[in-house]
Amino acid sequence: MEHPVREEAELTSPEAKGPKLPPTYPPKTPPPQKKPAEAPRPQPAAKPQSESEITVRRPRMVVRNRRTAAIALRADQWAPSKAVRQVLDIARGWGYPALDEADLDSAVRTLVTAAVTDGGKRLSIHLGDQGHKLLVAVLSHTPGATDDTVLPAVAALHTVDSAGTDTGDDGRRMWAVLDAAPRRRRAGGTAA
Repeated sequence: MEHPVREEAELTSPEAKGPKLPPTYPPKTPPPQKKPAEAPRPQPAAKPQSESEITVRRPRMVVRNRRTAAIALRADQWAPSKAVRQVLDIARGWGYPALDEADLDSAVRTLVTAAVTDGGKRLSIHLGDQGHKLLVAVLSHTPGATDDTVLPAVAALHTVDSAGTDTGDDGRRMWAVLDAAPRRRRAGGTAA
């Protein structure tokens, strides 16, 4: 008779289990190692600004919901003539039969000549229309000295409703708003 304890030991020995076979399912892989949480990077401390360093943000000219055109020219002696020709072509294309072309010519020529005298290398003309009004804005793209004769000369034109100028980061801006459907001029000496 065999010893029962010995029989159990034989069954549990490695040789009793049979040959080693690969598992029938893929082995479990360990999860990827997590990166340690990175502390937030320090932000540079803001320097306190003195009153002389603080700049006031000015509103920019924005034109919406109307026809617009832009013309870029080199600021040279021929710029006023080129500008007048191109602005008149654009205004004619927009279809203003009652537009006083002589007033538009004078306004554009005066504003562009003033922009050329600012001494920059380029200038731009921006046109916009709305409700039979035509906006002509000229940017010199360089800070220029204010000329007290430019605005009165433009404002004196018959069809000019308003004119103005200011200086911003992009240089000096001058503009005029012309009435594209002007009222008739009164005859000299007669009551209206």
